Amino acid sequence: MTRSPSPSPLRRTKIVATLGPASDRPGVLEAMLKAGVDVVRLNFSHGAADDHRRRLEDVREIAQRLNRSVAALGDLQGPKIRIARFAEGAVHLEIGQAFVLDMALDANNGTAERVGCDYTSLIDDVAPGDRLLLDDGRVVLDVISIAGQEVHTRVHVGGKLSNNKGINKQGGGLSAPALTEKDRQDLKTAIDIGVDYLAVSFPRSAADMQEARDLLGEAGKEIGLVAKLERAEAVANDETLDAIIEASEAVMVARGDLGVEIGDAALIGTQKRIIKHARTLNRAVITATQMMESMIESPLPTRAEVFDVANAVLDATDAVMLSAETAAGDYPVETIQAMDRVCLGAERERIAQESGHRIHEGFARIDETIALSAMYAANHLTGVCAIACMTSTGYTPLIASRIRSGLPIVGLAHSPIAQRRMALYRGVVSIPFDTTDMDPKTLNKEALKLLHAQGLAGPGEHVILTRGDHMNAHGGTNTMKVLAVDSE
Repeated sequence: MTRSPSPSPLRRTKIVATLGPASDRPGVLEAMLKAGVDVVRLNFSHGAADDHRRRLEDVREIAQRLNRSVAALGDLQGPKIRIARFAEGAVHLEIGQAFVLDMALDANNGTAERVGCDYTSLIDDVAPGDRLLLDDGRVVLDVISIAGQEVHTRVHVGGKLSNNKGINKQGGGLSAPALTEKDRQDLKTAIDIGVDYLAVSFPRSAADMQEARDLLGEAGKEIGLVAKLERAEAVANDETLDAIIEASEAVMVARGDLGVEIGDAALIGTQKRIIKHARTLNRAVITATQMMESMIESPLPTRAEVFDVANAVLDATDAVMLSAETAAGDYPVETIQAMDRVCLGAERERIAQESGHRIHEGFARIDETIALSAMYAANHLTGVCAIACMTSTGYTPLIASRIRSGLPIVGLAHSPIAQRRMALYRGVVSIPFDTTDMDPKTLNKEALKLLHAQGLAGPGEHVILTRGDHMNAHGGTNTMKVLAVDSE
């Protein structure tokens, strides 16, 4: 049994939008936030530190003016392995022809026979019989032999190949470290400008995430880490995948490089497995890459894109992400509006509101037990309009949001950091709630008044409230109450 959703058009699935030249146009950023952006992505692969600082300052100012909590996700470039450049800018490779990746060739002197490569360890990472995919798989090379600083290949799939295109090895196995020197500098910038989340590109194991956490140190302890799952090794088995998830605050299904490495046929099942594992392990999950790619140049999405976004929503992803669509596209605001419509449409389906999450499992933590109990009670008790969680860190709303529901989960937090952190969690509405000077006996009443004022609860309805005996104590949630909303 599941309670019907509120008639309020509250979208549960969050939208992550990448900032760039398109969002820099006058009035566009504010229109994007008004259209429903919950998290902005600062892509450190492009732009200088001052660009990211300026954009985030603008986001904070607009969000405050709109009375919204909008999180910021900094995204490290990672070890993108690329070919060098061609003397003529591009070449055309024919099927069956020989082609050499030459580690010693001048970076600007590529020809139709050979090109340089910025990753000199490639000669140690490949062997005859390996398959290399260039430009996201548009060009495919089969490795024939290694000779000195040269990787000799034969073209399996030909076509146009231009400067600085990426290289992937089918099945994974490239040994480049997850954090480059550029990433280390960008990590310092991320701390300095105050991002809420930091995405690590191409981690192979939990150790890569721990290295990033060590680099964040005390100054970056409030920043949540997001593991971008792009390498075949990261998803090769459940043990490795789960370790990476547990070493992070969230994960991203980064379907571009991941799809190239594991193949398109395996990608959809892997996406579903990642989402399921992340939710089971109480982590947030973002689904990304080409979700509405056609809207870079078109005001409407394709039917395939509509189904792609809806499928991720029905899998219970926390967020769906836009990249070039909002960073460089012609229709950034229209893209967000389209994604909002699709998410809302998918969320109306019964499957999006029914949950069997951990129904047969035991719990180890009191706050986890309270959070999940509150969700099951809310989904089965007639007349409940919302679940309200008094929280210092946002952890209780995160746990509650692992259960599918049509009801809003309201995170009541004093900390702006916790408020923004919750902007990524599926179904969670973040509202400032400062209990510092409140009488503990009136906390519940004040919370109900706030929900009423925000239009989330009305007279005659019930709210399920979770809180701890000691406010602002991490992990202290130990109480659940069903409260009636009065007419005052």
